Amino acid sequence: MFHILKKTLAVCLIGLGLGILLVLLLPVTGWLFIIGVTVVCVGFMWLAC
Repeated sequence: MFHILKKTLAVCLIGLGLGILLVLLLPVTGWLFIIGVTVVCVGFMWLAC
């Protein structure tokens, strides 16, 4: 049960990160781009555990 919840959370993180990246493909500041990349990386690392 917890394993399924963990994978769902990871997929949500990846989706959120990709959404941030797509919305901010016109990066006004590099910070938002870095945050998006970080969220996606955290999601993939969580899936890998």
